[in-house]
Amino acid sequence: MEVGQPSAPTPASIRAATARALDDGRIGYTQALGIGSLRARIARHYREAYDVEVPAERVIVTTGSSGGFILSFLACFEPGARIAITAPGYPAYRNILIALGLEPVAIPVGPETRYALTPELIAKAHAEAPLAGVLTMSPANPTGVVMTPEAIAAVAAECRRLGLWYISDEIYHGLTYDQPATTALAADQDAIVVNSFSKYYCMTGWRVGWLVVPERLVRTIERLQQNLSISVPMLSQVAGEAAFDATVECEAIKEGYAANRAYLLKALPEIGLGDFLPVDGAFYIYLDIGKYSNDSMSFCRDALEQAGVAITPGLDFDEGRGARTVRLSFAGSLAECEDAVARLGRWLKTR
Repeated sequence: MEVGQPSAPTPASIRAATARALDDGRIGYTQALGIGSLRARIARHYREAYDVEVPAERVIVTTGSSGGFILSFLACFEPGARIAITAPGYPAYRNILIALGLEPVAIPVGPETRYALTPELIAKAHAEAPLAGVLTMSPANPTGVVMTPEAIAAVAAECRRLGLWYISDEIYHGLTYDQPATTALAADQDAIVVNSFSKYYCMTGWRVGWLVVPERLVRTIERLQQNLSISVPMLSQVAGEAAFDATVECEAIKEGYAANRAYLLKALPEIGLGDFLPVDGAFYIYLDIGKYSNDSMSFCRDALEQAGVAITPGLDFDEGRGARTVRLSFAGSLAECEDAVARLGRWLKTR
């Protein structure tokens, strides 16, 4: 239960479209910004899914969301710039920022803000030392929390007021259970959106995602892409375009996640693991294990060695408070979730 990756295979229709392109044999470089028809299809997706108009010229195809972060960070920030992120939050944010000579500013968030950044938290961090940007994620990894439209609009407005870049990680869009996710573009067309085909479309290994950026950044990012990767692999782009026609299969996979979620929300408290954050979206449960341990690394190691269950220590996501938290992924099968709960339940009785 440690891997943040769908266990289902890539939908058959996506694989079939890619096989046809492979049989055609003409696989080469594409435009650095991506195949034009894919960029247009992504733009259409924003109109259909969010009722937001996005010109295809502002869409850039990337090597997964990771490529999108690298390109947007390089385009927006000077060395040494400070970028606000949440704690807990996705660890690759701080690692990429540091690797690029930037400074991640991890702002602790809790139940009082539903584990999301607020204008007040951003303003406070900016007053301590100027920020250059703010990065949010909704639905979030590891918390599973979905920001409301009002919360996203408030963050966007504060970034405008302070003159900061607002980057919204929307990789888990499509994977919500009680309320739909809102794109930051609905609040601010100057927001930078990072997304990917990895999670909802079960395409982690294809390494294809996209950015939506303000027009003034397009040429800068195009030059960066030309030199860093030339282009995203053509076959992956073909698969990405086909993905938008695989919604029926993707929704069926999501129903499996929903069943896993419902089971775990009931079963975990029954074995003494009932202190967890709201599970609005994605496929994670972020648990407080404080009554068992204040060392999440040791707790996870013992769970693996003694119970045969792999889970992720909270220190991965929150260097300050993660010693008493762990993340469980429910992207596998219901049978795997049931087996994990049974194993953890027996093991916890021995602690």
